[in-house]
Amino acid sequence: MFRRLPGDEARNLVSTTPDTAVVFRPAVVTTPAIITIAILAGRLLVSLVRTVWRHPIAVVVLAVPSVLCWLYGWQTALLLVAPIPAGLIAWALVDRGSFARWVGRRLLAWWRLIFVYRRHWQPVMIVSGLGKHLRGRDYLPRLGKVTCSAWADTVTVRMLDGQTVKDWSDRTDHLAHGFGAPSCRVQVVKAGRLMLTFPRRDPLATPMPALPIPAVPTVGPVEIGRQEDGSPWLLKILGTHVLVAGATGAGKGSIIWSTIRALLPALRAGLVEIWALDPKLMELSFGRALFGSHYAATPEECAELLEKAVKTMQERAARFGGVQRSHTPTVDDPFILVIVDEVAFLTAYQADKDLRRRVSAALATLTTQGRAVGVGVLAALQDPRKEVMSIRNLFPDKIALRLDESEQVDMVLGDGARDRGALADQISPNPDKGAGIGYVRLETSPDPVRVRAAYVSDTDIHAMVADFAPEGGEAR
Repeated sequence: MFRRLPGDEARNLVSTTPDTAVVFRPAVVTTPAIITIAILAGRLLVSLVRTVWRHPIAVVVLAVPSVLCWLYGWQTALLLVAPIPAGLIAWALVDRGSFARWVGRRLLAWWRLIFVYRRHWQPVMIVSGLGKHLRGRDYLPRLGKVTCSAWADTVTVRMLDGQTVKDWSDRTDHLAHGFGAPSCRVQVVKAGRLMLTFPRRDPLATPMPALPIPAVPTVGPVEIGRQEDGSPWLLKILGTHVLVAGATGAGKGSIIWSTIRALLPALRAGLVEIWALDPKLMELSFGRALFGSHYAATPEECAELLEKAVKTMQERAARFGGVQRSHTPTVDDPFILVIVDEVAFLTAYQADKDLRRRVSAALATLTTQGRAVGVGVLAALQDPRKEVMSIRNLFPDKIALRLDESEQVDMVLGDGARDRGALADQISPNPDKGAGIGYVRLETSPDPVRVRAAYVSDTDIHAMVADFAPEGGEAR
């Protein structure tokens, strides 16, 4: 039996020997040489224009000396070009920041495009399964622009037709190791286009000391640390609720105390009240005098304080109903921040079922109705499982510090967060390297942001109490 192949006709062939070899010759259409030359010339021109457009600095650095050597000889070219590198060196010494922004990083982007990404693009795509090799031809995603910042490379990519973001997020380990980076993060730019982030170094490797206390009272987003790109980490607390999850020693206290530290001027001005629940008696007790009567440690006291917050919230809602839809902190109606350290002890590990029910009901009420009337919740826990914290989805903003298992990342930050680069399970357990480092996923954005909170030491807390504790408060 003969198998029909393209370009050949199997009919009218007769063979009396079963093992007779039949050679099929596919039809070949000869392309005129002028067309082939025109196509290659067009591709060369397009590539040249694209290179000049994307990397003008690198092209000028290479093209100008070459043209001068060709026109005037290397001696004259050397005399004409020598002042340029001398000026660039002087610029770099005088103002390194602007030199890096306008020249250095552009040259670095061109270098890494040619010798890192374009050089390894084909094998990485084929081996990782993001490209296809069919009938002798490679079908590869299109490599776009490479941009370098102080700490990472961002690479734009046009996906193949039919690919999804999950195809790429499932292969971040392949991409990171293929291009020699410690990690890779995937972000959607628009339909069919992605932005890959490859860190070159870790700007959050060094612990941060406690930030200065703000000079002006503020309840808006408060600065509590630094983001990976070097910008301040501003945590929104007014009009939202925040859940912080992390293993023991991950740095939950850094987030809590940095937030309290940033609110101290507003606390003194009467625009903020901090209600502290400290069932472990080991964290918030250091600054007990800052909270006045709004401090609870035993499970019974914690349940009573939460129910008091619910009552205050409902009274405000009755007064604000039909008058205003959002809350602006005032001395008469300050913003109330309820801080719960180790909330799982109250909602899951508490032996008294009635206390568990009261605490869970109060927290659920506050997180569903509180932010519109100026009552926010900042809760911290170690175990993010649903049976431990059943209302974790009621917190719009979430922070994942170091976690023990990869599955816990999506439990805290939502489905797909780890695929998008939130590798909270890979944060170092060494306190100097990993304490306070985490990933933030906000209500308004699905993409996690890597951050590090400033470390507030015991000495800093004692100084805060001495300077800002209300008169008559007890310091323990």
